[in-house]
Parts: sequence; C-alpha cells; structure tokens
Amino acid sequence: MTELTDITGPGTPAEPVAFPQDRTCPYHPPTGYGPLRDGRSLSRVTLFDGREVWMVTGHATARALLADPRLSTDRTLPGFPVSTARFAAVRDRRVALLGVDDPVHQTQRRMMIPSFTLKRAAGLRPTIQRTVDGLLDAMIEKGPPAELVSAFALPVPSMVICGLLGVPYADHEFFEEQSRTLLRGPTAADSQGARERLEEYLGGLIDDKERQAEPGDGVLDDLVHQRLRTGELDRRDVVALAVILLVAGHETTANMISLGTYTLLRHPGRLAELRADPALLPAAVEELMRMLSIADGLLRLALEDIEIAGATIRAGEGVLFSTSLINRDESVFDDPDTLDFHRSTRHHVAFGFGIHQCLGQNLARAELEIALGTLLERLPGLRLAAPAEEIPFKPGDTIQGMLELPVTW
Repeated sequence: MTELTDITGPGTPAEPVAFPQDRTCPYHPPTGYGPLRDGRSLSRVTLFDGREVWMVTGHATARALLADPRLSTDRTLPGFPVSTARFAAVRDRRVALLGVDDPVHQTQRRMMIPSFTLKRAAGLRPTIQRTVDGLLDAMIEKGPPAELVSAFALPVPSMVICGLLGVPYADHEFFEEQSRTLLRGPTAADSQGARERLEEYLGGLIDDKERQAEPGDGVLDDLVHQRLRTGELDRRDVVALAVILLVAGHETTANMISLGTYTLLRHPGRLAELRADPALLPAAVEELMRMLSIADGLLRLALEDIEIAGATIRAGEGVLFSTSLINRDESVFDDPDTLDFHRSTRHHVAFGFGIHQCLGQNLARAELEIALGTLLERLPGLRLAAPAEEIPFKPGDTIQGMLELPVTW
C-alpha cells in the first residue's frame, strides 16, 4: 500500500479530482482543483482513462521531484501516464529533448544550448523588434478592430522561430495548422496524422538542406551539416528535434502573448502601472508566466520508489506536476491569485525545473517583453472589442491561451 501519512485528513476529497479540467477564467486554475489547494504538496488525481496518478502541487516538492533522476520523461516506457487520448495516440513517436532521459537528453541539449543562450536571445532582439513593428504597422494601417491572435500573437513567435531554425515562413499556415491539430485535434487520429504530416514536411526540408553544398544560417542547417553528415545524429533524430523546436517555439509564446494581453486588459490598475513605468516590464512578464502557467500538467513515470512529503511514490506510478497550482503555493507566493509586478517570481516553475527546464526560455522572455511592451506603447487605447465573458479560450486539455482576442483602440 502507498503511504499517505500527511496527505489524508478531513479535507481530503472522497474521490480523486479529475485532471485535466477546463478553466472557468482563462488566467486562473480550474475551480475544480480547489480541493487540491489545501496545503498538501501531493494528491491523487484521475486521468481521462481512469488511471490514478500523483499530482504535485507544492512548490518545494515539485522542485525536488523535477530534479530527481528517478522520475523519467520517456513517454515510450510501458506505464508512462497520458493525460488525453490524443497524447496516447502519439506516445510511441520519438520526442526529442522533452521526451528522453539522460544521457540522450544531455547530448541533445548540449547541441542546442548555443542557439538558445541569453547572449543569442539578446542578439535576436533587433530582429524581434522589427517583426513586432511590422505586424503592428499592418494592424494599425488596416484600422480597428482586430483579432489579435491571428494578426499579432501567433505571427510574432512563428516568424522568429522560422528565422532561427531556417524554416520557410511561407509555409507557416501549414505547420501552424498541424501544430494546432497535434496539440488539440478533435480526435486522437487527427493528432497522430498531424504529427506524421509535420515529420514528413520537416524531413523533406532536412533532405533539401543536406543536398545543399553550403549550409544556411539556421539551427536546422547546423544540425544537418555538423551532426547529420558526420553521423553523430541520424535523420530520425534531426526530424524529432525539428518537430519539438518548431512546435514549442511558436505555440507557447503565442499563447502567452494572447493570454497575457487579455489578462492585462482585465487588470486595468496593473496595466496603468505598467504603462506609467515600462521598467516594470521584465517583472511583469515573469509574474504573468507565474500566474498564467499555460503548460499545466508535466508528466513523469517513477522508475524507483521515492519517499517524499510523507508519502511513497512507487516504481511504475505516474506523477503529474500542476504548474498552475505549484505557482500559487501560498507558502511561497503571498496572495498568489493576485497579479503583482513587485513580488519575487524568478523561482516560478512555468518553464519547468531541473534538466528539462525549457531550453527556449531566454528567447521566450525576449519575445514577450518586446511584443507586450511595444503593443502597449503603440496602442495606448487598446481594449477588448467584445464582452470579456464572450471571448473564447482554450480547453484544459491543451496549452492554455485565447482561441481569439478581438481588440480595438
């Protein structure tokens, strides 16, 4: 029997809470997770297929477990937990970086680090600024109202990651659609098909780059000419890296731009504070990442028994990290449901923690600071163009964000 010494008591739900659930408000955790916010750091939750897994909600416990090599992120292992049917459909597909353990992960990450350093992100700021300015020029010229997701939030990171990787932006409608279907397709078959189409597209692009005598200046060009041609990586490895870099490189940031803008517009006091003091922008970005926690539900599989927080996680059990609750741990963040640009938030886990902490976090911060800062500066009258409660946002079984965001100015 699993020990539950400090996670049982009068406040323990009679039945495990279901995960995932839809948010009632796009910038707050689902109200159905309320029973899990009782000070415990570990709880039991039920996934879509009826399987019970551990959910980590305590900040200290999360950081300890995310750094523990006894938890695996290899989704091809038997018994690895899956949170949705579409995830189950693609679990046997090779996932680079996020879906492999050391030493393979360490090897892949070491190859990628030079392309995503703080210095590299700083060097890309002028390019990001030109991209943001060009999109806003077009939006302003067309005049209000505008749909901010398609006009701005999605194109910014899509253009930037295409330039960084060496992927033709002319193909953006195709790979953006496949990414959307992969992450929230209506059926598992749709998600699996989207993954296969992305692999076929990127595989063809990689083959084209391999035939070129001289490499281009993108990350994929470097992988092909420095790793694939030398035999250090095979073609499947390069395709797997290309898929994760392309999808993660635009989906997450696009959702943060759209949901971050919505959240600021719903907090006029904080918005006025940010307009009055643009130096607050880096802190505001960190606080938005903490509060929004758009990638909720990191999954792991226990390889050995782990004693932690008064409980025993048994080998073979699934472990799920709720970043939306971890980032609102009241023992770490005072008044955690309040948007506060003056709190210390650099220890949030919106980018994960440990060896799998988000590789692109420096680039994401640069994109968010420039996109949000320039948007607020150039459109001082920015406001929602529809009642807030009528604006659709994404369901709880995918990366959180706005489906659309009508604005005017």
